[in-house]
Amino acid sequence: MSSNKKIPMKAIHLCLLSHLISGETGAADFHSNNKMMHQKQEYTFNYQHLTMDDNTTDILNHPAFNGFSSLLLPWNEARHNENVPIRNIQRLLPYHSHISPEVAVNSLNRMIDDINQGQTVFYNIYSEQQKAQSPDKNSTGLFFFRGKKDAPFAIICPGGGFEYVGAVHEGFPYAAEISRQGYNVFVLRYRVGQGGFNATQDLASAISFIYRNAASLQVSTQGYSLWGSSAGARMAAAVGSYGVAQFGGEHLPKPAAVIMAYTGYSDYSEHEPPTFVVVGSNDGIAPPAVMQQRINALKRMGTIVEYHQYPSVGHGFGLGEGTSAEGWILLATQFWEKWIK
Repeated sequence: MSSNKKIPMKAIHLCLLSHLISGETGAADFHSNNKMMHQKQEYTFNYQHLTMDDNTTDILNHPAFNGFSSLLLPWNEARHNENVPIRNIQRLLPYHSHISPEVAVNSLNRMIDDINQGQTVFYNIYSEQQKAQSPDKNSTGLFFFRGKKDAPFAIICPGGGFEYVGAVHEGFPYAAEISRQGYNVFVLRYRVGQGGFNATQDLASAISFIYRNAASLQVSTQGYSLWGSSAGARMAAAVGSYGVAQFGGEHLPKPAAVIMAYTGYSDYSEHEPPTFVVVGSNDGIAPPAVMQQRINALKRMGTIVEYHQYPSVGHGFGLGEGTSAEGWILLATQFWEKWIK
């Protein structure tokens, strides 16, 4: 991406308006700005795509991502995210494998395309007051990949060992694929460095935010699904087991389906939602034998489970392009569709 390309002043003005409406607006302010948001749809932008020749600093400085660019990359600490060539983005994802820089950049460009069409792609899940009381909540939010108007929604929780959020590998690419099937998809940026409970609280807050604003977001709350990979799968499964309110959210229905990728999570409740599970046979972090223990327990209770173990694949394979796992996202989407009522 050329740093010398000039952006028209009108585009700069509209970009600032966009972030006042979306990226810098708390949940409590969403409805009051809804009229402005619809007015914004009249405008389009002309932001340039990222390329494999760009680096992560170009992502951080990209005008389309003004106000939330740091939340696109895995680490909270800026020093870890800067000056890494996109073609070497695997350097930022130590717990992941089969990383495709091309897939990562394409999913970022999908967001740029949406922004160029005047769409809002980032939403805060906490109000400014909540963030002032807990500054760590500034590192949270939802990225929105739109499908069809009023279609059901999914939330994706990427992994990263609760140390980083690998959205560029197993968040945004998932969302791009699922939204192409017509569903509305949100990718959660959650708090890291504090273990799983606070991160799961962020998931509960995100679900509550979407329910409160479903009409303005133009999504259906009927039969939503939770998707998670590795650490993110622990979060999705926990809410599937114990509900949204258990983690500080509102009293809302459990997900219609939980999709879990390569996690060692073993806990479960008496009433589990239908569950789709994938893992690689060579996974040394979440070995298949560990996942199968929970699967067997769910099946004994009568829970519907679909399980796929892919040969010669390790941990954190994302979309699994070029491996035996390629295509699993479509299978998982088809599984979810059975339970949307």
